[in-house]
Formats: sequence, C-alpha cells, structure tokens
Amino acid sequence: MQVRADRVSLQGPHGTLLPPTSLTVQAGDLALVHGEPGVGVTAFGLALAGRLKPSTGTVTVNHAADATGDLRKIVAVVDAPGVSEPDGALTLRVVVGEELALAHRPAAKADAERWLSEHDAAAFASTRFENLEPALRTRLLTALAAGREGVRVLVLDTPDRHTSDVGSWARIAREHAERGLAVVVLTATTPESALPHPPARIGSADQPEPQRCSPGPETAELSAEGDQA
Repeated sequence: MQVRADRVSLQGPHGTLLPPTSLTVQAGDLALVHGEPGVGVTAFGLALAGRLKPSTGTVTVNHAADATGDLRKIVAVVDAPGVSEPDGALTLRVVVGEELALAHRPAAKADAERWLSEHDAAAFASTRFENLEPALRTRLLTALAAGREGVRVLVLDTPDRHTSDVGSWARIAREHAERGLAVVVLTATTPESALPHPPARIGSADQPEPQRCSPGPETAELSAEGDQA
C-alpha cells in the first residue's frame, strides 16, 4: 500500500493555504512533515486523507488517480485543530465513546470504560479532555484512530503544539509504524534540528525518504511465502 502526494497545493479565498508539496509513504513508514505554524500543515494532512480536494497536483493510492474514496477509508487524521480535535470540555469517557461510535463500534458508557481499561487509562475516565497530559492525549487518540476498520495510514496533526517533549509523540508514532501502518506526523513548533530524523517540508517536492520501521503487512506476507517455497 502506497499513498503519494504529487505537488499538491490548495488555494483559499484569501490566498494560498498550501504551496505545492510532495510526499510518498507506504506501509511501515514513518514520515515527518514540517511547516510553519498555521493552516498549511493541517491542509496537507486533510488533502492526504481525501478531505480536501487539491487545487493542483494529485494524491494517489497505489498509483490510482481517482483515489478520494479510498483515501477516506484508509487514512485517519488524528487531532487536527478545528477539524478532528475533541472538545476540551468533554470528559475522556465521552470522547472515547464518540470515537468508538465514529468507528461503528459499541459506544455505550460501559464500552468506553472497557476500552479505557484495556488501554491503561481507566483512572482518567472522568477527566476533562483539555486536562490530559499531552502524551496520554496523543496515545489514546492515535490508538482510537488506528482501531478503525480499514485504516492503514495515520496522520498525526501537530502533536508538538501540546508539548515540547518530542520523544513523547515520536515513540507513539514509531510504535504504530512498527505495527505496519504508514504514519505521517505533521510538525510546526518543533525546530527541525530537534526532530528525530530529517523531515519533509511543506512547499517542497524534493523530500527525504521516510524512516522504514516495518516491512508492512504486504511485504511480510510475501517474505513468508518465499520462506515456505
């Protein structure tokens, strides 16, 4: 599975939201994307997920040109400001219930509490979401997104806006990439020099390769078949 953004740009009513930007990720990759604080990085994440139609350029899945429907099924955008970030006044239990319902899973109070217990967060069920520690916030939202049926790409939207501790969100992103998902982390407030590896840049078509964290499920299956031959 490969998702490729080829010179994707977005124009808003008052000017450019996203200058032409390219990125290619596949199963098991961890890619960092760095841009200036503002709407540009989020716009790129939404374009990757098929939520915004590019003004120019294309986003393809496995080289298929008309991929909007596929992108919406396989790409989850995590904690995008003003888009998918939870209401801070809600309790964690309610947020989890809403996310479970979005994933078409049982979402009653008991279901949310069970999910929290399974993810070592039962003690925070009644905590207002805005009061969660950043690492816990990112860990739980990412796990909820990864648990949706069919999701194979995670786009973590600026987890660095909640904390200067790069390692806290980088570990979470890497864990999911090691499980075979493609993971893209959008960053804005962290200096490039502090990121764990060279990032792709908003406004650039010439990007560094993502970090390979896992062979991905397709590659693993092919390797297993080869071993059995």
